[in-house]
Amino acid sequence: MTSVNNALYDALGERWHAAQDDPVALLRAEGKLRNPWIASEIAARCGKGAPVLDIGCGGGFLSNELARAGFAVIGLDQSVESLAVARAHDETGSVRYEAGDALALPYPDASFSAVCAMDFLEHVEDPAGAIREAARVLRPGGLFFASTFNRNWLSWLVVIKGVEWFVRNTPPNMHVLRLFITPAEMERYCLTAGLKGAFFRGMRPRVDRAFWRLLRTGVVPPDFAFAFVSSLATGYLVRAEKS
Repeated sequence: MTSVNNALYDALGERWHAAQDDPVALLRAEGKLRNPWIASEIAARCGKGAPVLDIGCGGGFLSNELARAGFAVIGLDQSVESLAVARAHDETGSVRYEAGDALALPYPDASFSAVCAMDFLEHVEDPAGAIREAARVLRPGGLFFASTFNRNWLSWLVVIKGVEWFVRNTPPNMHVLRLFITPAEMERYCLTAGLKGAFFRGMRPRVDRAFWRLLRTGVVPPDFAFAFVSSLATGYLVRAEKS
């Protein structure tokens, strides 16, 4: 059984925020689309200053943006090296970056108004368990956000093989198809954890000049961008509320 290569994040260093010849540049491009939406959703439902947990925070793309938006943020990751990079890029100096296990969160019940898991659930063997833990530390009425990939042949072709073929420095087993999560599975995991009203938004790259430059050069252009779409065929976001 093929395992996902999570060790790659320990070696990124400043490439988290600087590299264009690496799939991490795609993560930054995704964040430019989804992070403002997540921040606006939390502000509208929970208010400015709400406590937020970012699970699998990596280099701090979402955590640092939420801090700039005025939220009280904790970023949690198992990669100490990634946490150091995230901390160095926190302009507010307010994010608490902590090492920890998503399946055994070191926080009391009902600690947060929102919990986020961006590009994380497809990197663990027990996504349902991670969602249960996220729900445990959410307050009643709190919001859960996740971003992941649908499990089907198109995701295999685009998300796995397409990135391997067209983006330089793509490491082996960055993603493994068996760990992708269908929207039906995601909704079931949420309901089982006490999270209701799952709302889904699809995401895909914009097919424009930047897209074609990527295919031609293997380098992600700075203006490469993603768009929200109705289809959940490949990448998608979910928002759910704790009962």
